[in-house]
Amino acid sequence: MRYCTCPKLSSSASSLATRGLTYAVAGLLSATPAFAQAAPAAPAPNATPAKSPYTFTGDAALIVNVVKAGKTADFEMIVGKLQEALQKSVRPERTAQAAGWKVYKASEPGPSGSVMYVFLIDPVVKDTDYTPSAILAEGGHEDVRPLYKALSDALASLTILNLSLVSDFSK
Repeated sequence: MRYCTCPKLSSSASSLATRGLTYAVAGLLSATPAFAQAAPAAPAPNATPAKSPYTFTGDAALIVNVVKAGKTADFEMIVGKLQEALQKSVRPERTAQAAGWKVYKASEPGPSGSVMYVFLIDPVVKDTDYTPSAILAEGGHEDVRPLYKALSDALASLTILNLSLVSDFSK
């Protein structure tokens, strides 16, 4: 009785297929411990939602935006709209956010010709959300989807760091 209707492989093709399967199985078995974690428990019915990575509790924050080559104009346009939204806001926490938020552009090229922009936020307004789309929506940009798409298309990567002061050399 034949279960496979596959064409018969030559001995060299069969040997290659067997070795490929062996390597694939070995790779899966070696990776198994990394994936062998228990499934996360379901959240409790009254659990608080996860905090945004743009909500800081430390003294300062650093956000490294690696922008794709050719997308810097789009990124800088969005930065301008963020600044405008923060400055026009009637919410006091947004005014405080603007006071501590600076944007720097690296002189050195990033990976694969990208350009790195650093958001230095010092001091942070603790426990206040710095999510760009939320700020843009509050700033009168009712449909932030095109801006969010432009931002996500411009970014090659993003690193968000919540910083705690270790030492102040001025003191």
